[in-house]
This record gives sequence, structure tokens and C-alpha cells, in this order.
Amino acid sequence: MFLEGKTKSGFKFAVSQERAENYELLEALSDLEDNTMALPRVIKLLLGDDGAKRLKDHVRTKDGMVPPKAMTEEIRQIMQSKNETKN
Repeated sequence: MFLEGKTKSGFKFAVSQERAENYELLEALSDLEDNTMALPRVIKLLLGDDGAKRLKDHVRTKDGMVPPKAMTEEIRQIMQSKNETKN
């Protein structure tokens, strides 16, 4: 695995090198800077369909809602873990 770990809230993730080095992920991350609506695409490209579903279920509230801020925070932590493993 290229990148694996656990976020502060306990979400376990594993990102293959293929996914991490996908040009379309780079495009989606670039789009995300100007448009937060690109977040779902980033999540699916980074974690795959199964991982995206697991993440949504992980942050889902008791009322069944998936807070965008929680999703953003989890992805931020996953992306930052890449920098932490390099150091």
C-alpha cells in the first residue's frame, strides 16, 4: 500500500499507489481548490467506491445524515498522513 493508516476518528484507510498516482485524482484535487462540489469525485478516486461508502457510513450521524464538513476533515487527515509518513 502506498498510504494506509487511521484518522483521528478511527476511520481505517488504505490507498494503493495506483490510486494515489492517478492523474484524474490530481485533476479533481485541483478542481477542489475552486469548487467544493469536486469533493465526492476526490473521495471516490482516492478510496474507491467501497472506501467512499465506508467513509460515509463512518461519519453518518444518528439521524442518517452525512455531514460534508466531517467528510472534508477525514479526507484532509488522509491527505496529510501522506506528508507525515514522508518525514
